[in-house]
Amino acid sequence: MAGIHLAKGQNIDLTKGNSGLKNVIVGLGWDPAENEELFGSRQKANIDCDASALLLNADGKLTKKTNLVCFHNMQSSCNSVVHSGDNLTGDDDGDDEQIRVNLDAVPFDVHRILVVVNIYDAVLRGQDFGMIKSAYIRVKNASGGAELVKYNLSDNYSGFTALISGELYRHESEWKFAAIGEGSHAAHISQLAERYV
Repeated sequence: MAGIHLAKGQNIDLTKGNSGLKNVIVGLGWDPAENEELFGSRQKANIDCDASALLLNADGKLTKKTNLVCFHNMQSSCNSVVHSGDNLTGDDDGDDEQIRVNLDAVPFDVHRILVVVNIYDAVLRGQDFGMIKSAYIRVKNASGGAELVKYNLSDNYSGFTALISGELYRHESEWKFAAIGEGSHAAHISQLAERYV
């Protein structure tokens, strides 16, 4: 069963009325766009996108290095946020990378889990998100895999090397998800993370 589709800027309650929801999987997917090459053949660029999660406090700050979960730090120090591993191409169907979140285990000083995607070596390779198609972020129930919500990142992101896709955030005692879809020129996840220090 498909989840609720959000538009940019919309949000949805995840746990309100769904008290059994403890573990979620944030899935991100994308495909390289095809370019017309010489003699009419079509080629796909080899683009390596990397998903990351930033665990932020109530002031929107990244207070510990271990609160950045990415391909070189696969889980938060509290073990509540775990990265599935690096997908180098974006080929194949379904989620290209996943981040698992145990909502009950997220420390109380973490109020937002910002999910972002960077293009690895974007500047050196001359790549940007205009070379990506069919990008999305979705949240699934880790128990059974039912899709709860999906946001298709359909804006024109040409020139941007990073995307702030969406976020899980606390609202009183509940968790919500917001569709953000904001482009950034940060060439590396560490540059993007510096904004929140």
